[in-house]
Amino acid sequence: MRKIKTIEMQRLTIDEYRAAHKLPLVVVLDNVRSMYNIGSVFRTCDAFRVEQLVLCGICQTPPHVEIHKTALGAEESVPWRYFADTLEAVRTLHDEGYTVLSVEQVEHSTKLQTFIADEHKRYAVVLGNEVKGVLQEVVDASDGCLEIPQSGTKHSMNVSVTAGIVIYKFAEQLLLKE
Repeated sequence: MRKIKTIEMQRLTIDEYRAAHKLPLVVVLDNVRSMYNIGSVFRTCDAFRVEQLVLCGICQTPPHVEIHKTALGAEESVPWRYFADTLEAVRTLHDEGYTVLSVEQVEHSTKLQTFIADEHKRYAVVLGNEVKGVLQEVVDASDGCLEIPQSGTKHSMNVSVTAGIVIYKFAEQLLLKE
């Protein structure tokens, strides 16, 4: 096997990306403090053509050198917007017709492996702060919660890793069927 060179991959230009069909998913970051995590989520959103990234609360916004270090330019291709309050973002997304799901360990959560996305819906997933997770008021305002089952000794994963797993689950069902 030979590694494929970057030039052979024929990736989309930023303009082509903006015009391309998007995964009907918005990713919401609820008070994520690490700019490296934010940049990593931008890059994953780019990889799967996520509709938009919403940054809330203490999240730093582009342009910023630390976001760029992990986003590697994805902050230029992925549409994003900022809300000072995550609950306001959730209400706005509801008004725009999104089904909002928080990714959190709660009573009666839906395990990610059993979740089946409805191809006729548009979704938003909320990912929480590295220490506190998704705010309870945001969980309360969500249409449901997704949980990634874990089998180890820790009770959580890095937010950018969680984003990758959750985004892939939606992409697998709604984008990569081609």
